[in-house]
Amino acid sequence: MTFTFSKKMNAFQTSIFNELAAYKQYKHEQGHNMIDLSIGSPDLPPPSVVMDELANKTKDPSLYRYSLKGIFDLHKAISSYYAKKYNVTIIPEEETLMVMGSQDGLVHLPSVIADPGDIILVPNPGYTAYAAGISLAEAVPYSMPVREENQFFPDFDSIPEEVKQKAKMMILNFPGNPVPAMATKEYFERVVEFARTYQIVVLHDFAYSELYYEEKPLSFLSVDGAKEVGIEFNSLSKSFNMAGCRIGYVVGNQSIIEALNRLKSNLDFGVFLPIQYAAIRALENTDHFSEELRNTYKKRRDILVEGLHSLGWNVESPRASMFIWAKTPHPYHSTEFSYKLMDDSGIVTIPGNAFGSEGEGYTRISLVQNEEVLYSAIDRLKKSSLFSL
Repeated sequence: MTFTFSKKMNAFQTSIFNELAAYKQYKHEQGHNMIDLSIGSPDLPPPSVVMDELANKTKDPSLYRYSLKGIFDLHKAISSYYAKKYNVTIIPEEETLMVMGSQDGLVHLPSVIADPGDIILVPNPGYTAYAAGISLAEAVPYSMPVREENQFFPDFDSIPEEVKQKAKMMILNFPGNPVPAMATKEYFERVVEFARTYQIVVLHDFAYSELYYEEKPLSFLSVDGAKEVGIEFNSLSKSFNMAGCRIGYVVGNQSIIEALNRLKSNLDFGVFLPIQYAAIRALENTDHFSEELRNTYKKRRDILVEGLHSLGWNVESPRASMFIWAKTPHPYHSTEFSYKLMDDSGIVTIPGNAFGSEGEGYTRISLVQNEEVLYSAIDRLKKSSLFSL
């Protein structure tokens, strides 16, 4: 029988991520030991207090019911976390909403804000879930280039006036994926002014808020007026190594959160209650664990950056996130170079153009392997034909 699928599915083709994963598997089957520095999936465990809480709560038979939008204690923990970390006041029941990992909210919010044909401003390069959400909403993405000459900030002045007038939403991500840029207070203040002027909803993706090194990132909501124009998504996946738990949250504008909750109430019945209790423990016990986690990633960052510099590959050292956004060595194009790395060194990375056209000329390298493996990766590169020492 031949099946006909919706036209919407045309937007969801096999991605470069799938192609690279398939090629990695092929190389593995050929007997090659591959070092995977591609997908940003944490390789470290959550805090012990989180695992203990999860283990204990799963033994409680009363917690296997539907959880719906999230328990009050979780909303309260999120509010307390924002007050402590960013000096931002969040009303627990009105200005917070639990989601099944921030990607769940990121993909669904465009359908709440935009009608088919409406414009959504999106960073290029940007996290691939943004494009998926825009496609589901049948909205129209308008690419905002994220370039080095602008400190990797989208330039609002370059957006045509007719696009600004028609735009319904803007997506921002600092510290970013794939570009680990850090926003300034002045830039966020300009975002608020821009959003007010053109009546644009701001979605700020703050998933890497705890993974910073020399300077703490700014919450968008810490800037005056931000809560009037937008919301901020955060996740426990990267900050607390709880990626498989699929729990995150959104905070900010009450009207936007209420609307997203209305949609979500028709899609799912919430996150498993023991995971919510584990998330509370994570948010309440952040400081020591987060500092240790940052130190671990900082050591990994320095090993890779210094090692690549020793090869003549002068990559920028990221100030935040778990990624290095490296200019692809001449004369390679991004995809060509990623395949070359797999063939010559057994190292898997992601070509920058997987995140948008403006990512051409870059390679994303994840800090998701231990120090020994990273030293091995550098050693492999030294022995390869890719760099002339």
